[in-house]
Amino acid sequence: MAEWIGIGRRARKCYGFDDVALVPGRQTINPEEVDTSWEFGGKKFEVPILAAAMDGVVGVKFAAEMSRLGAVAVINLDGIQTRYENPDEVLDEIAKSSPQETTNLIQKVYTAPIKKKLVAKRVSEIKAAGGYAAVSCIPQNAGNFAPLAEEAGVDCFVVQSTVTTTRHIAKKYKPLDLKEFCQARKVPVILGNCVTYDVTLELLETGCSGILIGVGPGAACTTRGVLGIGVPQVTSTVDAAAARDFYFQKTGKYVSIITDGGMSRGGDVCKAFASGADAVMIGSAFARAKEAPGKGYHWGMATSHGNLPRGTRIKVGVTGSVEQILFGPAAVDDGSQNLMGALKTSMGSLGAGAIKEMHFVEIIIAPSIQTEGKVFQAFQRVGMGK
Repeated sequence: MAEWIGIGRRARKCYGFDDVALVPGRQTINPEEVDTSWEFGGKKFEVPILAAAMDGVVGVKFAAEMSRLGAVAVINLDGIQTRYENPDEVLDEIAKSSPQETTNLIQKVYTAPIKKKLVAKRVSEIKAAGGYAAVSCIPQNAGNFAPLAEEAGVDCFVVQSTVTTTRHIAKKYKPLDLKEFCQARKVPVILGNCVTYDVTLELLETGCSGILIGVGPGAACTTRGVLGIGVPQVTSTVDAAAARDFYFQKTGKYVSIITDGGMSRGGDVCKAFASGADAVMIGSAFARAKEAPGKGYHWGMATSHGNLPRGTRIKVGVTGSVEQILFGPAAVDDGSQNLMGALKTSMGSLGAGAIKEMHFVEIIIAPSIQTEGKVFQAFQRVGMGK
């Protein structure tokens, strides 16, 4: 697979969503009769889509609404929700700021200390609203936040950083022992993010219940430009899924692979499942919901970094409700609404009756799939031409 890129150096070619297409098979299924559910942590969810732990995407009300619709939203314990008693005031200030002052403003508001009492309060608020409470934080805070969240009734804990490995080296602080952390938890743990077979396999050994796949593909993330790191999502998902399947054959334990980021349309979601994902995590599409706390704005998780921000605020607008984004009816022509309708229709057309059957559909390398016959859409900037 590798090609020579210079004397003594080879590089393999990797693929993203725009590089591939899915091939219909020998049978088709009524889209209304396919099973899109997935099981995680001993619980069955009808919607295999998670909302990303980003301050412009998930708040308490948003999380409760996602739960009502059969999905999961993850709230960020390192962000505005746990730094301010009234996060809406700060979120409104960010939404009203000019592009020139946004990054400095975000850096400023994130310097406020995290209030530990708000960790438990946000979890309790989601539970009181009848929601599934999933929370996220960086490894440095996980040891302190997890017991507080568990005591408040949290349902799932996510430990997330730009790149996560089981062998983090540091002299200034004690790295989190991921295996020890997972074994100490009373609730399922998701670890992320990673993009390779070897790291996925090592993370699987920790006893986690899910792994997030993706470094830098998010719409508001600039990690790939700032640090030059990342692997396109189709290749990283295929590699991670191969590690999951090997681990399952060896141990009999099936751990979910969750493709995180890079999906703005229904077609991208379908390609992620065909690449081997059990579920997907999305940010920008949900940031467009009227229930999202960002008021039509979306920014990366590392935008607030004081010295080297790796994200930016983007305007995504408000296009509809969470229910519209998940189930329609779609009011836009770009594929960003009725994601579940797109998934069911794709599964039916591919002859896949369940999510795991999507893992076996044929994938072809077809970069022309985005442009073939779409000259009028491109010229008029509608549909796939936006």
